[in-house]
Amino acid sequence: MEDPNKSLVLVTGGSGFIAVHIILKLLEEKYRVRATLRTMSRQDEVKAMIISGGATNLENLSFVQADLTSDNNWDSAVEGADYVIHVASPTPNKIYKDENEMIGPARDGVLRVLRAARNAGVKRVVLTSAFGAIGVGHKHHTGPYTEEDWSNIDAKIHPYQKSKTIAELAAWEFIKMEGDGLELATVNPVGVMGPILGNDYSHSNDIVRQMLEGKLKSVPKIYSDYVDVRDVAELHILAMVHPEASGERFIASSAENLSTLEVANILRENLGHDALKAPKREVPNYIVRVMAIFNPKLRMIATLLGKDMSTSNQKARRILGWTPRSAEEAIIATGKSMMKVIKGQMK
Repeated sequence: MEDPNKSLVLVTGGSGFIAVHIILKLLEEKYRVRATLRTMSRQDEVKAMIISGGATNLENLSFVQADLTSDNNWDSAVEGADYVIHVASPTPNKIYKDENEMIGPARDGVLRVLRAARNAGVKRVVLTSAFGAIGVGHKHHTGPYTEEDWSNIDAKIHPYQKSKTIAELAAWEFIKMEGDGLELATVNPVGVMGPILGNDYSHSNDIVRQMLEGKLKSVPKIYSDYVDVRDVAELHILAMVHPEASGERFIASSAENLSTLEVANILRENLGHDALKAPKREVPNYIVRVMAIFNPKLRMIATLLGKDMSTSNQKARRILGWTPRSAEEAIIATGKSMMKVIKGQMK
């Protein structure tokens, strides 16, 4: 039976890579969890991923159908919830003809969730934002980005990063103008690695897959920070319950800046035969920029060439006592679990 004394948490976008790990962590900590899905046919898939992550008891987990693009069911989704963790957002893996196809659902979806949460008397919402709302669109930035930084949406940035920035700004404005006591905290992850529990995983993980399958013969000269999805999940829960987290943003990062080639090297050094096809060289920047003209999937990558994307994680460490794994551990975990996906061993 459900424990009536433990808080109920609504997690949106319950089938996503980060969301599944958040659900897993919440269940481990004996919370009751209600997860939204765009289509209820994915319930069994989500349950399988959570079991793959080590959960043995799913009786505190339930599902409700809700979509960011519709008002339907959000009131019933948040009914009785003490907290909401809003993870759902359009993915950068999809190619959109117009940037508003990504920006609109991200912004409007956040506002739908916040409005419903406020009306239902939810205590706090934790929004999954992104580094894309902090560190892009800056020409001459040096030194680690902090939570004080915001991406420049007037610059030529990718629609995904623009959508995350606009959505987070809209969330803070809502809390200020219409929140009526509702609390908000945001978690802004960098490149998310870590154990893959099914066929739904982040775009950072997809790069690892392409490396292992030999589809990337060489890699762009991009330097990024990384974080383990298990630590991202933990940070969401810390931001949900810690008194001092209300009204704050938290960068989720191991604070180690690695080139894409260094990621490939970590895979090769730790996965042996499975990583024989991992790339060993970099592509000159001008070639990536030319290729991006013809290949929409390269356009976000082209905007990041030569950029300093290092981050500080001191705020989450200081306020919440958060201690993330190393980037190397997260990348190795991605590689090992991705091999199960590639070999068809992941259900």
